[in-house]
Amino acid sequence: MPTPFLSSEEYDERAHQLYNEGQYDEALDVLREGLSLYPNAVELHIGVGYARVAREEYAWARRSFEESLILDPDHEDALAGLGEVLLKFGQTEAAVKSFRRILELGYQDDVDLMLQSGRALFREGLIDEAKEFFDIAVQQAPESAEAVSCVGYAQHRLGDDEGAIATLRRALQLDSDHTEARIYLGNVLYDRGEYEAALYHLDRTTPEDHWDELGIWRLVELKKSVYRLKDDDPELKPWDERLADLAGEPDDIDEMLAEIEQRAAEAESGEAKGQLELFGALLTDLAGQKAEDDVVETPPAVVAPSSAPTHRIVREGREFAGTWEEIVRSMRDANAAYAGRSLSEFMMTEARRGFSITGVEIPTSDAESFIRGSADAGLLRIVR
Repeated sequence: MPTPFLSSEEYDERAHQLYNEGQYDEALDVLREGLSLYPNAVELHIGVGYARVAREEYAWARRSFEESLILDPDHEDALAGLGEVLLKFGQTEAAVKSFRRILELGYQDDVDLMLQSGRALFREGLIDEAKEFFDIAVQQAPESAEAVSCVGYAQHRLGDDEGAIATLRRALQLDSDHTEARIYLGNVLYDRGEYEAALYHLDRTTPEDHWDELGIWRLVELKKSVYRLKDDDPELKPWDERLADLAGEPDDIDEMLAEIEQRAAEAESGEAKGQLELFGALLTDLAGQKAEDDVVETPPAVVAPSSAPTHRIVREGREFAGTWEEIVRSMRDANAAYAGRSLSEFMMTEARRGFSITGVEIPTSDAESFIRGSADAGLLRIVR
């Protein structure tokens, strides 16, 4: 039942607290209750919009933000929320216009709002536009490690590695505990082949600091190489456990897709084998026919290939060789987090991880496509 003695501001405050605790359903219930009493409360409509975004209900979120802007056309939080949602629908031009309206209204001094807008643009690959908002945030708060590090991320994505490294180091000078910047810097240095510097930064993080597997894998490989640690070294156990946590258990849909892909692969393999057997039989018949027709000439021997082509790749400083399928199997077996997983599960998990890092879709239909897609995304290098 609604509690009439609460003001709209109190409803908003209560919902905001629940939102910050990750209790989005409960926050939405509080906001709905508040709106039943205060239907024209702009802040409550905006709160509903952000709760919907957190639940990935973007169509409903858009409706809430648009209702907010009907009540207050120049509300900065509603404009920022609408911009985020429009990006989800691919309406880039309208989204950028919504974000720029915030600047026109003079909210440059709201550092959190600048970072929110920049991060939303960054996530959707609009790096130049994102950097504009990050730069404004740094102008307003030059001692903010978070703002400075965001500029570094944008510089890296724009191809300015030297600038990114310098900027990220400055962010860490401002706040040595800014682990997001330290992990990003470690990965940039690793990509440049500066392994000792990469290890210096990655080794100053904890497993709980990482929300992506890439930095952990690289740190583990560097520790094994530099410190000569074995796979079962106790020092590596917390990192392997964190990798398993991040990989998670495959859900029902993942398992179903993996089974379908495996059956399709087996069917293709069986069909190919049948075609090869048929082709071999035809060659044998032709050779026999040739021998009968012309006993003087010896028919040329048909020599089957002795082995499948061997390829070689380098991934995270480690070399793998063999057929495409053997390479993928070796990559899977190299990490304890994938113990017991099928190749299809491994490729799908890695493809999702790669997309979260690079924004590039990696195919998982077969081993060769997976490896070439990973190379195109910059996650490994094909030597031959």
